[in-house]
Amino acid sequence: MTGQGDRHSSIAWRTSRASADQGACVEVARRESSVLVRDSRDRSGVVLKGTSTQWHDLLARIRHGM
Repeated sequence: MTGQGDRHSSIAWRTSRASADQGACVEVARRESSVLVRDSRDRSGVVLKGTSTQWHDLLARIRHGM
C-alpha cells in the first residue's frame, strides 16, 4: 500500500460499527479498482492506497494474528 495526502474528500468512507463513533478506528473506501484507508482521527492526513488483493491479504493476516 502506498501513502498519499487526502485528495479524496468526496469519497464515501466507511467505519466499522465496532468503533462506536469514538473516532478510534480506520476508515475504508473504494475508488475505482483501489481500496483507500485512513485514520478516522486524522481525516486530512495520509491516505493509504492499495489493491483489493492487498486489502484482503491484510485482513487475513490480522484475523490470523500475523
